[in-house]
Amino acid sequence: MFEFDQYLGFLAFLTILTIGFWLMIFLVSIIPMWIGGSIMEMIKYRGKEIKYKP
Repeated sequence: MFEFDQYLGFLAFLTILTIGFWLMIFLVSIIPMWIGGSIMEMIKYRGKEIKYKP
């Protein structure tokens, strides 16, 4: 059926596929929230002068 090197290649393929899938899910869920939050901050502080105290 499978030889050992084919089995290792198949496991490597599944590992890379799974890592790519979860990375895609993470980026699709985090990036829009990050962009939306920064846009809301820009709208909230539009026209206000922000003073920084050292």
